[in-house]
Amino acid sequence: MALLDMKQIVKIYVTGGEEQVVLDHVDFTVEEGEFVAILGPSGSGKSTMMNIIGCLDVPTSGEYYLNGRKIADLEEKELAHIRNKEIGFIFQSFQLLKRNTVLENVMLPLMYAGLPRHEQERRAKEILTRMGLKDKFDFFPHQLSGGQQQRVAISRAVVTQPSILLADEPTGALDQRTGAEVMELFNELNQEGRTIIMITHDEKIAAHAKRIVKILDGKMSKGVVSDA
Repeated sequence: MALLDMKQIVKIYVTGGEEQVVLDHVDFTVEEGEFVAILGPSGSGKSTMMNIIGCLDVPTSGEYYLNGRKIADLEEKELAHIRNKEIGFIFQSFQLLKRNTVLENVMLPLMYAGLPRHEQERRAKEILTRMGLKDKFDFFPHQLSGGQQQRVAISRAVVTQPSILLADEPTGALDQRTGAEVMELFNELNQEGRTIIMITHDEKIAAHAKRIVKILDGKMSKGVVSDA
């Protein structure tokens, strides 16, 4: 059974009385341990795909199964649990809380999950150390470089040990060298068995994935194996 299975996904927005088909009967499957890039230009539908994968939006029609569960059948409390525990989000703009320290930012999803504070701290410190940020626990986001902020964001995403890491343009706010370092980190995480779905418009970034699926005008290709 696939970890993620989408069948004939359609997403339609209505603006000014006119329908806009953003996703047009998309089929998309991801197996556990894959590193897949969804590659497409602005307006292709890739951001809508990300929102549906991340249970932030719902399709107009079609079926979405995650870990064997039909997402349309779940209540909001169950969807919130999936967003907290099963999908680790990584954003282009990092989305760190400015008034919280690095350690507090990474502890946040564990707090929402109801773990005791000592366990929150232990797990957050463990993953931050793994990311090379052992000396940054008490720093605030503005005191870090862009690459360090993205490492904090990745730490926050993986600390709950989610089924999927969902990354939206993860190098978009970084210079080329720092972006390459972040992609190397993604490769390491994937080699450890983590499933990664990356949304990007950049063919060079997409080439780091093991499989590339192109999306254009709401239609998705079957995907090709990368040389990565």
